[in-house]
Amino acid sequence: MNLTEAIILAGGMGTRLKSVVKEVPKPMAPINGRPFLEYLLDHLIKQGIQSVIFSVGFKSDIIANHFGDTYKGCDLLYVYEEMPLGTGGAIKEAMKAVNGDHVLVTNGDSLFITDIQGQFVFHQNREADVTIGLKTMIDFDRYGTVIADNDSRIHTFKEKEAVSRGLINGGVYIFNVQAFLSIDFPQKFSLENNYFQTHTKESKFYGYQSDGYFLDIGIPEDFARAQDEFLRFE
Repeated sequence: MNLTEAIILAGGMGTRLKSVVKEVPKPMAPINGRPFLEYLLDHLIKQGIQSVIFSVGFKSDIIANHFGDTYKGCDLLYVYEEMPLGTGGAIKEAMKAVNGDHVLVTNGDSLFITDIQGQFVFHQNREADVTIGLKTMIDFDRYGTVIADNDSRIHTFKEKEAVSRGLINGGVYIFNVQAFLSIDFPQKFSLENNYFQTHTKESKFYGYQSDGYFLDIGIPEDFARAQDEFLRFE
């Protein structure tokens, strides 16, 4: 049985990208004349996703007006943040619209080409609460690193620092919906700080490694890179 539902976090203001993208929310930043979200949706659809819940906030009408309620046969739904809820709060609110027992969650400003259904099989086999897509990176300081044991169970999330080689959180998650909703979180909270870093002992977090293409458009330099590198997805 395949995973068919996804949540896309698309409510951020994109502060670091405002110098080059001013009129639209960051996930709608134009890459070769197409919104970034179209590239992301194309990947998810190819991987078997049939319905997407957008968690939206800042300039949400631009996203909703562009896509409407369907894209290339994929059903689209919008959950609106009346106030910023943090990554964790946004996911919790959007999960109320999920029908299945498991859901893919991904950031709306990064593209990580992974085998989603392979990650789902791995997730089910481990009976994981969350399975995180991990990417090996070389010589970086923009991302935190993830430490896992030989069975791929994650036991440490390290803060951002200069690293010569390490595994980063690629922002592609598969959640056990009930496991997440059963925790008594506040309305507003950080997924990374208030869930991942503080629940590693009692929750089952696993890492699924992939060597697929990865790019986060959150800073002007990487947004510029996307204009050339995304030509491969046209």
